[in-house]
Amino acid sequence: MKKLFKVALVAVGILFAGNFANAQTKIGHINFNQLIDLMPETKTISTQLQAYQKQFIDQLTTMNNEYTTKGTEFQKTSATMTDAVRTVKATELQDIQKRMQDYQNTAQQQVEAKKNELGKPLFDKATAAVTAVAKEKGYTYVLDSSQVSLLVSPDADDLMAAVKLKLGLK
Repeated sequence: MKKLFKVALVAVGILFAGNFANAQTKIGHINFNQLIDLMPETKTISTQLQAYQKQFIDQLTTMNNEYTTKGTEFQKTSATMTDAVRTVKATELQDIQKRMQDYQNTAQQQVEAKKNELGKPLFDKATAAVTAVAKEKGYTYVLDSSQVSLLVSPDADDLMAAVKLKLGLK
């Protein structure tokens, strides 16, 4: 009788441990990029970023016009130039082209930095909302379905509706 009681006790313990483990692992998912796109601040940030990019585009256009003008002039007059002048003019064109490439690289880095600077509060707000919803609803893990592509995964709940509600989005 004691052995039967011990076996029954162990079986019940295993059942409860299995249910307890399942209760602790609750998985949800959300398309974070879609959530960011739905937020009204995204349009404002996009407009600011486009205005910032326009400064660099205008400067690059000016540099390109200078390069084109000098290149056309060089092609027209290169036959009548001395070798020394032709070399100087060719070097000048190469310098302009290198400046344009350097400026473009710098501009891309600065635009990316500005994008991160403007987007950080937005990402923080969205992350805080997802974290709050996950905590309220008892989720252990929340996956970003825009970043993760799992071939096989356990069932999970989409938290988009709850997070949109938390952020006051339609």
